[in-house]
Amino acid sequence: MQAASLGEQLRDWRTRRRMSQMDLALDTNMSTRHLSFIETGRSKPSSQMLLRIADRLEVPHRARNALLLAAGYAPDYQERSLDSAEMTGMRAIVEHVLKGHEPYPALAVDRHWNMIAANDAIAILIEQVSAALLAPPVNVLRIALHPEGLAPQIVNHGEWRTHILDRLDLQIEASADAGLMALREELAGYAIEANDNRGGSHLRHGSGIAVPLVLDTVAGQIRFVSTVTIFGTPVDITLSELAIEAFFPADAESAALLQQLAKRK
Repeated sequence: MQAASLGEQLRDWRTRRRMSQMDLALDTNMSTRHLSFIETGRSKPSSQMLLRIADRLEVPHRARNALLLAAGYAPDYQERSLDSAEMTGMRAIVEHVLKGHEPYPALAVDRHWNMIAANDAIAILIEQVSAALLAPPVNVLRIALHPEGLAPQIVNHGEWRTHILDRLDLQIEASADAGLMALREELAGYAIEANDNRGGSHLRHGSGIAVPLVLDTVAGQIRFVSTVTIFGTPVDITLSELAIEAFFPADAESAALLQQLAKRK
């Protein structure tokens, strides 16, 4: 498939950000005529101007490289494997964060939610998951919603499913990533679980501040809330797309059970 032209890509990002040509031109200190010429291919922007446009449109690193290449410039961001020698320090940081979160589960994922690394406590989440779903690449959202994954164990499956699909919608809106679109379509196509109507918003703690993950495990019911951490100033594509999801016990009972499970190892 032929790559989209620079003008097509810019129009797509401008449309996604719901900006008119006039709004974008004013915000980037250029004339509407000049922006129109860039989008129609009649004018070529400088690399500095193109990056200024990308900044205003909040274009992700990977897509910025695509804009630069379409304009005939070298890509601005490198993409290194997390296993490469150059990324040894970053890999160590990720593993340190994951290990430091024990005895609670934590994992690192790439832009498509494929698991890159995890701590030992993740075992409590995957001990009843089908072996087929644990074959690399392991996709954590597929595990969460697949009928042979966590879905039958999630007490508030309907609520958690909605939370995951909504989160994917936001990522797709921000990134226009085709892989995420395909993943969302797959997840949305899974059969509705019998527990989708069990455990609604009444399971939330406090005043509904966060959506919990309420999981039936072989050791008992555990309630989690999760946080997602990203690197604040990445200049590498892999690092910019990496996220660490850490699960915390949502109540004292869950915390005590996780502590007990950790002592048995």
